[in-house]
Amino acid sequence: MPQDQDATASAPQLVGSFLERRREQIAQRWADASLFRSVFTVSRDEAVEASKAVVDALSDVAVSGRLEDITAPGYEPVREQLGRMTQNRARAGATPAGIADEVAALRTPTLDLLREEFADPTAPQAQECVLTLTLLLGTLRLVVLETALDAGAEMIERQRQQLLEVATPVIKLWEHTVAVPLIGTLDSARSQVVMESLLEAIVEQRARYAILDITGVPTVDSLVAQHLMKTVAAARLMGAECIVSGIRPAIAQTIVQLGIDLGSVLTRASLADALAYALSRQGIEVSRAQTGTNAR
Repeated sequence: MPQDQDATASAPQLVGSFLERRREQIAQRWADASLFRSVFTVSRDEAVEASKAVVDALSDVAVSGRLEDITAPGYEPVREQLGRMTQNRARAGATPAGIADEVAALRTPTLDLLREEFADPTAPQAQECVLTLTLLLGTLRLVVLETALDAGAEMIERQRQQLLEVATPVIKLWEHTVAVPLIGTLDSARSQVVMESLLEAIVEQRARYAILDITGVPTVDSLVAQHLMKTVAAARLMGAECIVSGIRPAIAQTIVQLGIDLGSVLTRASLADALAYALSRQGIEVSRAQTGTNAR
């Protein structure tokens, strides 16, 4: 331990002072660790600077004495710095447990430098500082694991939202006529995406007719029916007439049994019937082309 170091200082204070004093050496060793090396592949200097930011944050936490408190203010810079890194690692396929193990690998080089601070690494004060630093880095591991799990949850939510959007395409069938062919189960989240996508398409396409085709929807309960009616009402407010098509016999029976009133909703048996209705309302008549035999 340096001669000018207060021998009566607490272990957290000594560790905080150590982290501040040996900041450069710690950062140089961490920059070669897999956690930093795998993210900062272009410039090692960037890895060193990122390491320094984390060391500074840990020094602040040590001095505050809140070694096991993952909500300590000192961990905020850690979350910001390592949060971006863990997101990059997660995109590269790393698991939260794998990222936590990479953080655990930072402990050995840091403890080696700490032991060099003491003439007798086995002395009680040295052992207490080693225990304090181990506890501090263990809490860091928890903070990073929490950040990695949050990043993973955000990524899953984004992917789920993207899948919902892909699963609810809005198709332009004709001038001023759009349709949403629904396939699979409808829940609240997907129904909301259907409504938003349809309303956006009505504005973009200046649609006067919007068709909701539920031929591929296996079941309809009261909640789904309510969402459909809200979508129809929202489309009307946007100036478009909404048509629900593809109501199969089983679904029709369910709607009747549930006592749901769809009297205000325009329905057609199939998507083709709904399109024919929308075209006729626009004064467009579709007829079969005559074959050569019939023409003679």
